[in-house]
Amino acid sequence: MPFISKIQRQSDYSSFPSSHPIVIDNGGSYFRIGWAGESEPRVIFRNIIQRPRHKITGETVTVVGDHDPALLKYFDCTRSGPRSAFDSNVVYQFEIMEYILDFGFDRLGADQSQINHPVLITECACNPVQSRSKMAELLFESYGVPSVAFGVDAAFSYRYNQQLGICSNDGLAICSGFNTSHVIPFFNGEPVYEACCRTNVGGYHITDYLKQLLSLKHPHHMSKLTWEKVEDLKMEHCYIALDYASEVKLFQRGDKKAEDKTRYWQLPWTPTPTEEAPSEEEIARKAALREKQGQRLREMAEAKRFNKINDLENEIRDLEMLLQRLRHARESDIPSILGKTVYSSKQDVESALTKASQSLRKAKGEPLESVEKIDPSTDEKYNLIKVPDEMLTPDQLKQKRKQLFIKSTSEARQQKKQKQVEEEIERERQKKLEEERRLENPEQYLEELRAKHRELSEKVEQRKRPKTNGGHTNGNHNASSGVGRGERLNPSQRERMRLLTTAAFDRGKGEDTFGTKDEDWQLYKLMSKDNDDDYDKPDPDETELARISSRLREIDPTFIFKSDLGSTSEEAPRFVPQTKEDFQIILGVERFRCPEILFNPNLVGIDQSGLDEMVGISIRRLPKGSEDLEGRITNSILLTGGSCLFPGMNERLEAGIRMTRPCGTPIKISKASNPIYDAWRGASDYAAAMQFPQQTFSKMDYYEKGEDWLRNYQIRYSI
Repeated sequence: MPFISKIQRQSDYSSFPSSHPIVIDNGGSYFRIGWAGESEPRVIFRNIIQRPRHKITGETVTVVGDHDPALLKYFDCTRSGPRSAFDSNVVYQFEIMEYILDFGFDRLGADQSQINHPVLITECACNPVQSRSKMAELLFESYGVPSVAFGVDAAFSYRYNQQLGICSNDGLAICSGFNTSHVIPFFNGEPVYEACCRTNVGGYHITDYLKQLLSLKHPHHMSKLTWEKVEDLKMEHCYIALDYASEVKLFQRGDKKAEDKTRYWQLPWTPTPTEEAPSEEEIARKAALREKQGQRLREMAEAKRFNKINDLENEIRDLEMLLQRLRHARESDIPSILGKTVYSSKQDVESALTKASQSLRKAKGEPLESVEKIDPSTDEKYNLIKVPDEMLTPDQLKQKRKQLFIKSTSEARQQKKQKQVEEEIERERQKKLEEERRLENPEQYLEELRAKHRELSEKVEQRKRPKTNGGHTNGNHNASSGVGRGERLNPSQRERMRLLTTAAFDRGKGEDTFGTKDEDWQLYKLMSKDNDDDYDKPDPDETELARISSRLREIDPTFIFKSDLGSTSEEAPRFVPQTKEDFQIILGVERFRCPEILFNPNLVGIDQSGLDEMVGISIRRLPKGSEDLEGRITNSILLTGGSCLFPGMNERLEAGIRMTRPCGTPIKISKASNPIYDAWRGASDYAAAMQFPQQTFSKMDYYEKGEDWLRNYQIRYSI
């Protein structure tokens, strides 16, 4: 609606006399207010309020209706969602209703402390007297209106369309609103409330059901599925299926018809920038750069090694000179000579010389000498080892055993270190040989490396893959037993299984005497699980595969290592870039499944009647002996309310009603000229009639008669 300034609204308000009524269509979804006799309401807004806090000041404000989300970003709405004054279709929160009426009268232009105009306000059919009395109390006490009239919105809509010639004097109004749906028969233009029928299903439940289905279908886009957007999708794409079961089967088949009926809502999406494959020139340039960097690193490593060798040679020369001086010096001069160094004894100098010599030989790549040949102090450390036990005291015997243990441990450690050094030297030698082969013929070397990598990969994967029986069934003659228990065991495990079986067979013949003989314990050791240690050692093929893969990463820029060691043979999931289709909300079966709850409320767990069944119930409630009236009523059925705008509603209702009525019954279903605004327009025409003041409930009646008079209060629509 066009924006009207407050001064213009106040000017329009003051131009109407105090006897001119104000018309309010108090719907569950929208609040419409305007002047009697006009064709359109002046003010329309959502019938909800919010009470958020300002993010900076913390002040609580009351927001009425639906406002621009850009304005609500300054408020914290997480603790205060939209609140309605309605429970189903009955007003019960009059504190909220007062905020809504304040906003409506203010937008209409009322600038006085009281509303000095009669008010015609709509309500649902068979509205409880408590709700009606509280509304009258609010209008009389808070706003000081002179008189109030209450009317049913569906009846006003039927009356308005009757004047347009769409429906006749006797008929049936099917009003499907936001919270509820009503079926009201009309006789001589007046509603027959004794025969009306109601179900608690409306547009709110359709939107909520559609939101749930789309959220389950597209959980990654739940933030985009706001209530307002789902409401728009419902009004734009949903329809009523003539035959629900056939329509479901159509989408189950997924043929061309189902594809044509599917709708797509495209969300904002930015395509992922695609990386082009490097060209041969780029690959060659990167390989040359990598080779240059490798050569530089090798030169740096060689220079560092050369400097280390020089430092070690100088250190060995200095130590030899120091050791020579110590050998020719007197015992009294040794402390003064060592005082100028970091060593405290002649043995420390000899040990330092030994370590430096070992480091020098390692740096040059020469084999290391054993510790026994280099360390001259071995005999001094283990002086009790060669002495017979008969010549030693008990304390010396303990010391001798300790020396034996230390010597054996030290020798084992030195042997292990020597073996590691030799393995390292061998690896360095192999690496140099491979580098020479690569420099001689890089292409041939790379091809051989790739072939070896493929061979080892297949070998490792074949070993990890579960073995099958090769068509045999292990004597079970069962096709499903493709893998035998024995074929999944390693050799040591199979041997242990054989021993266990043999022991159980032998010992099970008589008394169980296992463990009484020494050979039983030898058998027990063989059956122990600790014998599987060899099976847990690293596989040499996997180690070699890891080395070749690392080498290929260095020299081949196009190499991709598909699976890590220790993982299964299945490839790791690759990252798939999101496409345009990933940002689409697809509406397929939801288009007709959600509005179907108007005819089958049990889809959402509501055990009530559908619209077509409600028509039959309402007709059965009419006075007996009025078969002619039933025919006239079904010949003038009016659809009104926002939920009657779905395509296919007329055809589906006609098919459902015809199944419950006798053969040959005339059925005519018409849609209101404007199912949303006709209720307000009918009330506007009714309030502009000359007889309207006699249909109102005045403030004097309220004070004298009270709410008991409201219990039987009904206006006449055929004035």
